[in-house]
Amino acid sequence: MDGTTLPIQPEIDFCENDRHGVYRAIFERRDVRGQFKPDPVEDDKLARLITAAHYAPSVGFMQPWDFMVVKQQEVKQKVHDLFKTAHNEAADMFEEERRETYRSLKLEGILESPVNLVITCDRSRSGPVVVGRTHQKTMDLYSSVCAVQNLWLAARAEGLGVGWVSIFNEKAVKEVLGIPKNITVIAYLCIGYVSHFYQKPELEMANWRERLAIEDILHFDQWGQSEQNSLTQTLKDQQAAAQEGRFLSEIL
Repeated sequence: MDGTTLPIQPEIDFCENDRHGVYRAIFERRDVRGQFKPDPVEDDKLARLITAAHYAPSVGFMQPWDFMVVKQQEVKQKVHDLFKTAHNEAADMFEEERRETYRSLKLEGILESPVNLVITCDRSRSGPVVVGRTHQKTMDLYSSVCAVQNLWLAARAEGLGVGWVSIFNEKAVKEVLGIPKNITVIAYLCIGYVSHFYQKPELEMANWRERLAIEDILHFDQWGQSEQNSLTQTLKDQQAAAQEGRFLSEIL
Protein backbone atom coordinates (compact mmCIF):
# COMPACT_ATOMS: atom_id res chain seq x y z
CA MET A 1 0.00 0.00 0.00
CA ASP A 2 1.27 3.47 -0.80
CA GLY A 3 -0.49 5.13 2.11
CA THR A 4 -3.05 6.85 -0.09
CA THR A 5 -6.39 7.32 1.64
CA LEU A 6 -9.29 6.26 -0.56
CA PRO A 7 -12.70 7.91 -0.22
CA ILE A 8 -15.33 5.99 1.69
CA GLN A 9 -17.65 4.07 -0.60
CA PRO A 10 -21.09 5.73 -0.56
CA GLU A 11 -23.97 3.81 0.97
CA ILE A 12 -26.36 2.32 -1.56
CA ASP A 13 -29.53 3.41 0.21
CA PHE A 14 -30.57 6.73 1.73
CA CYS A 15 -32.14 6.71 5.15
CA GLU A 16 -35.81 7.68 5.23
CA ASN A 17 -35.17 11.27 6.34
CA ASP A 18 -32.55 11.85 3.64
CA ARG A 19 -34.80 10.39 0.95
CA HIS A 20 -37.66 12.57 2.13
CA GLY A 21 -35.40 15.62 1.98
CA VAL A 22 -34.47 14.97 -1.65
CA TYR A 23 -38.08 14.70 -2.74
CA ARG A 24 -39.06 17.71 -0.65
CA ALA A 25 -36.47 19.85 -2.43
CA ILE A 26 -37.78 18.64 -5.79
CA PHE A 27 -41.45 19.27 -5.08
CA GLU A 28 -40.99 22.54 -3.16
CA ARG A 29 -38.50 24.14 -5.55
CA ARG A 30 -39.92 27.28 -7.09
CA ASP A 31 -38.87 29.88 -9.66
CA VAL A 32 -38.75 32.94 -7.39
CA ARG A 33 -39.45 36.40 -8.77
CA GLY A 34 -41.00 38.98 -6.47
CA GLN A 35 -40.54 37.74 -2.93
CA PHE A 36 -36.80 38.26 -2.38
CA LYS A 37 -35.66 39.78 0.92
CA PRO A 38 -32.64 42.13 1.12
CA ASP A 39 -30.81 39.94 3.64
CA PRO A 40 -27.31 39.04 2.39
CA VAL A 41 -26.48 35.44 1.53
CA GLU A 42 -23.64 34.10 3.67
CA ASP A 43 -20.45 33.24 1.78
CA ASP A 44 -20.31 29.71 3.18
CA LYS A 45 -23.88 29.05 2.07
CA LEU A 46 -23.30 30.50 -1.41
CA ALA A 47 -20.13 28.43 -1.63
CA ARG A 48 -22.13 25.27 -0.92
CA LEU A 49 -24.51 26.08 -3.76
CA ILE A 50 -21.69 26.65 -6.24
CA THR A 51 -19.94 23.50 -5.05
CA ALA A 52 -23.16 21.52 -5.56
CA ALA A 53 -23.39 22.92 -9.08
CA HIS A 54 -19.76 22.04 -9.80
CA TYR A 55 -20.45 18.43 -8.79
CA ALA A 56 -23.13 17.98 -11.43
CA PRO A 57 -22.69 15.23 -14.01
CA SER A 58 -21.12 16.27 -17.31
CA VAL A 59 -20.56 14.57 -20.64
CA GLY A 60 -17.04 13.18 -20.87
CA PHE A 61 -16.42 14.73 -17.44
CA MET A 62 -15.66 17.93 -19.36
CA GLN A 63 -17.17 20.22 -16.67
CA PRO A 64 -17.92 22.94 -19.23
CA TRP A 65 -19.34 25.45 -16.77
CA ASP A 66 -18.04 28.67 -15.28
CA PHE A 67 -19.70 30.66 -12.50
CA MET A 68 -19.89 34.46 -12.31
CA VAL A 69 -21.10 36.07 -9.08
CA VAL A 70 -22.77 39.48 -9.61
CA LYS A 71 -23.37 41.67 -6.55
CA GLN A 72 -22.64 45.23 -7.67
CA GLN A 73 -25.88 47.15 -8.04
CA GLU A 74 -24.67 49.09 -11.08
CA VAL A 75 -23.96 45.86 -12.93
CA LYS A 76 -27.36 44.45 -11.95
CA GLN A 77 -29.00 47.65 -13.18
CA LYS A 78 -27.41 47.26 -16.62
CA VAL A 79 -28.69 43.69 -16.84
CA HIS A 80 -32.11 44.79 -15.63
CA ASP A 81 -32.25 47.42 -18.37
CA LEU A 82 -31.59 44.65 -20.91
CA PHE A 83 -34.40 42.62 -19.37
CA LYS A 84 -36.86 45.54 -19.64
CA THR A 85 -36.07 45.96 -23.32
CA ALA A 86 -36.53 42.25 -24.06
CA HIS A 87 -39.61 42.07 -21.84
CA ASN A 88 -41.35 44.78 -23.85
CA GLU A 89 -40.40 43.05 -27.08
CA ALA A 90 -41.72 39.73 -25.77
CA ALA A 91 -45.08 41.19 -24.80
CA ASP A 92 -45.80 42.03 -28.43
CA MET A 93 -45.21 38.41 -29.40
CA PHE A 94 -48.28 37.18 -27.51
CA GLU A 95 -51.84 37.35 -28.77
CA GLU A 96 -53.74 40.38 -27.55
CA GLU A 97 -55.81 38.57 -24.94
CA ARG A 98 -52.65 37.28 -23.26
CA ARG A 99 -50.52 40.38 -23.71
CA GLU A 100 -51.80 42.25 -20.65
CA THR A 101 -51.58 39.14 -18.50
CA TYR A 102 -47.97 38.75 -19.58
CA ARG A 103 -47.17 42.36 -18.73
CA SER A 104 -48.67 41.90 -15.26
CA LEU A 105 -46.43 38.95 -14.41
CA LYS A 106 -43.34 39.52 -12.28
CA LEU A 107 -40.69 37.60 -14.21
CA GLU A 108 -37.40 38.52 -12.52
CA GLY A 109 -35.77 39.62 -9.28
CA ILE A 110 -32.51 41.04 -10.64
CA LEU A 111 -32.39 44.17 -8.49
CA GLU A 112 -34.15 42.76 -5.42
CA SER A 113 -32.05 39.62 -4.96
CA PRO A 114 -28.72 40.13 -3.14
CA VAL A 115 -26.85 37.75 -5.43
CA ASN A 116 -27.05 37.20 -9.17
CA LEU A 117 -25.17 34.20 -10.53
CA VAL A 118 -24.36 33.44 -14.16
CA ILE A 119 -23.68 29.86 -15.27
CA THR A 120 -22.02 29.50 -18.65
CA CYS A 121 -20.79 26.74 -20.95
CA ASP A 122 -17.35 26.60 -22.59
CA ARG A 123 -18.00 24.21 -25.45
CA SER A 124 -14.29 23.93 -26.31
CA ARG A 125 -13.07 23.02 -22.82
CA SER A 126 -12.16 19.40 -23.55
CA GLY A 127 -11.09 19.79 -27.16
CA PRO A 128 -12.95 18.86 -30.35
CA VAL A 129 -13.63 15.20 -29.44
CA VAL A 130 -15.37 14.49 -26.13
CA VAL A 131 -16.47 11.13 -24.77
CA GLY A 132 -20.26 10.98 -25.12
CA ARG A 133 -20.50 14.07 -27.33
CA THR A 134 -19.28 12.48 -30.54
CA HIS A 135 -22.80 12.17 -31.96
CA GLN A 136 -24.90 14.49 -29.79
CA LYS A 137 -23.03 17.78 -29.92
CA THR A 138 -25.38 19.52 -27.50
CA MET A 139 -24.59 17.25 -24.55
CA ASP A 140 -22.26 19.88 -23.08
CA LEU A 141 -25.15 22.35 -22.96
CA TYR A 142 -27.35 19.77 -21.24
CA SER A 143 -24.54 19.11 -18.76
CA SER A 144 -24.46 22.78 -17.82
CA VAL A 145 -28.20 22.70 -17.20
CA CYS A 146 -27.58 19.83 -14.77
CA ALA A 147 -25.34 22.23 -12.84
CA VAL A 148 -28.22 24.71 -12.69
CA GLN A 149 -30.58 22.07 -11.31
CA ASN A 150 -28.04 20.93 -8.71
CA LEU A 151 -27.70 24.50 -7.48
CA TRP A 152 -31.46 25.05 -7.48
CA LEU A 153 -32.22 22.01 -5.35
CA ALA A 154 -29.36 22.79 -2.97
CA ALA A 155 -30.67 26.35 -2.63
CA ARG A 156 -34.13 25.09 -1.68
CA ALA A 157 -32.58 22.83 0.94
CA GLU A 158 -30.73 25.89 2.31
CA GLY A 159 -33.93 27.95 2.49
CA LEU A 160 -32.90 30.16 -0.43
CA GLY A 161 -34.94 31.09 -3.47
CA VAL A 162 -33.69 31.03 -7.06
CA GLY A 163 -35.15 32.73 -10.12
CA TRP A 164 -33.97 31.95 -13.65
CA VAL A 165 -34.06 35.02 -15.93
CA SER A 166 -34.04 34.21 -19.64
CA ILE A 167 -35.73 37.26 -21.14
CA PHE A 168 -32.85 39.23 -22.62
CA ASN A 169 -30.56 39.24 -25.60
CA GLU A 170 -27.62 36.92 -24.88
CA LYS A 171 -25.15 38.97 -26.93
CA ALA A 172 -26.05 42.11 -25.01
CA VAL A 173 -25.69 40.35 -21.64
CA LYS A 174 -22.28 39.02 -22.63
CA GLU A 175 -21.15 42.52 -23.55
CA VAL A 176 -22.32 43.95 -20.22
CA LEU A 177 -20.59 41.19 -18.24
CA GLY A 178 -17.46 40.93 -20.39
CA ILE A 179 -18.12 37.29 -21.27
CA PRO A 180 -16.07 36.08 -24.27
CA LYS A 181 -17.92 35.51 -27.54
CA ASN A 182 -17.14 31.77 -27.59
CA ILE A 183 -18.81 31.21 -24.19
CA THR A 184 -22.52 30.33 -24.07
CA VAL A 185 -24.68 31.86 -21.33
CA ILE A 186 -26.79 29.04 -19.88
CA ALA A 187 -28.53 30.71 -16.95
CA TYR A 188 -28.78 34.08 -15.25
CA LEU A 189 -29.96 33.29 -11.72
CA CYS A 190 -31.29 35.51 -8.95
CA ILE A 191 -30.53 34.10 -5.48
CA GLY A 192 -31.58 35.17 -2.00
CA TYR A 193 -33.73 34.66 1.04
CA VAL A 194 -37.46 34.96 0.40
CA SER A 195 -40.54 35.96 2.34
CA HIS A 196 -42.32 32.78 1.27
CA PHE A 197 -42.46 29.99 -1.29
CA TYR A 198 -45.66 29.55 -3.25
CA GLN A 199 -47.61 26.32 -2.90
CA LYS A 200 -47.46 25.85 -6.67
CA PRO A 201 -45.46 27.46 -9.50
CA GLU A 202 -46.60 31.05 -10.03
CA LEU A 203 -47.56 30.54 -13.66
CA GLU A 204 -49.74 27.62 -12.66
CA MET A 205 -51.37 29.69 -9.92
CA ALA A 206 -51.92 32.53 -12.41
CA ASN A 207 -53.72 30.08 -14.74
CA TRP A 208 -51.14 30.72 -17.44
CA ARG A 209 -50.68 26.99 -17.89
CA GLU A 210 -51.71 23.82 -16.11
CA ARG A 211 -49.49 20.93 -15.14
CA LEU A 212 -49.70 18.36 -17.93
CA ALA A 213 -51.31 15.04 -17.12
CA ILE A 214 -48.43 12.62 -16.83
CA GLU A 215 -50.27 9.83 -18.66
CA ASP A 216 -50.54 12.11 -21.71
CA ILE A 217 -46.75 12.40 -21.99
CA LEU A 218 -45.92 8.75 -21.32
CA HIS A 219 -45.03 6.34 -24.13
CA PHE A 220 -44.27 2.60 -24.20
CA ASP A 221 -41.74 1.13 -26.63
CA GLN A 222 -42.90 3.32 -29.54
CA TRP A 223 -43.75 7.02 -29.64
CA GLY A 224 -47.48 7.54 -29.20
CA GLN A 225 -48.10 4.05 -27.87
CA SER A 226 -49.85 4.03 -24.50
CA GLU A 227 -50.79 1.31 -22.06
CA GLN A 228 -53.21 1.19 -19.17
CA ASN A 229 -51.15 -0.75 -16.67
CA SER A 230 -50.06 -0.56 -13.03
CA LEU A 231 -47.28 1.94 -13.79
CA THR A 232 -49.67 4.29 -15.57
CA GLN A 233 -52.17 4.12 -12.71
CA THR A 234 -49.47 4.63 -10.09
CA LEU A 235 -48.17 7.69 -11.92
CA LYS A 236 -51.68 9.14 -12.13
CA ASP A 237 -52.23 8.54 -8.41
CA GLN A 238 -48.90 10.09 -7.50
CA GLN A 239 -49.49 13.15 -9.66
CA ALA A 240 -52.88 13.65 -8.04
CA ALA A 241 -51.21 13.47 -4.64
CA ALA A 242 -48.50 15.91 -5.71
CA GLN A 243 -51.05 18.41 -7.04
CA GLU A 244 -52.89 18.28 -3.74
CA GLY A 245 -49.71 18.52 -1.66
CA ARG A 246 -50.00 14.95 -0.40
CA PHE A 247 -46.98 13.39 -2.12
CA LEU A 248 -44.48 13.79 0.71
CA SER A 249 -46.84 12.67 3.44
CA GLU A 250 -48.61 9.81 1.66
CA ILE A 251 -46.39 8.49 -1.11
CA LEU A 252 -42.96 8.35 0.53
